[in-house]
Amino acid sequence: MSAHELKDVIESLKGTGVRITPQRHAILEYLISSMSHPTADEIYKSLEGKFPNMSVATVYNNLRVFKEVGIVKELTFGDASSRFDYVTTHHYHVICDRCGRIVDFHYPGLDEVEALAAHITGFDVKNHRMEIYGTCSDCKEKTEH
Repeated sequence: MSAHELKDVIESLKGTGVRITPQRHAILEYLISSMSHPTADEIYKSLEGKFPNMSVATVYNNLRVFKEVGIVKELTFGDASSRFDYVTTHHYHVICDRCGRIVDFHYPGLDEVEALAAHITGFDVKNHRMEIYGTCSDCKEKTEH
C-alpha cells in the first residue's frame, strides 16, 4: 500500500463529510494493505491490541460508511460471513472451495458482457459479478501429500 493511496482516499472521505477518527484510519489502512478480503471480525481481531476500547460494532459501522461512499465492497459468497474488499478497480474473484481463500483477478473481456446484456434486454446495466470456485494451490498441495 502506498501512503499516497491512503492519503487520497482519506481526502476523498473528508470531501464527503466523513470525519477521520484514529479507528477509521486504522480500519482503512488495514483494508488497503490486505489482500485477503477480511471479515469484520478479522479486522477487529487485527486492530484490537492497538484500540482496546474498539468494538466489533465500530468496525461494522465504519465498513458501512466506507461501503456507502463507494470505497469498499461487501462480498457475500454463500457462507455466513461477509468479506470486505477495498475497491480499486473492477475485478473478479477466485475462491477456494476448501479454505475460503479469495484471490483477485481482472479479465477486461467480460466488460463487453454488460454492453451486450444492455443491448439485448434493454436494461440499464450498472454492474456484474463473477465468482470462480476451485481449489487453491496450498490446499491442492496438502491433498497430494
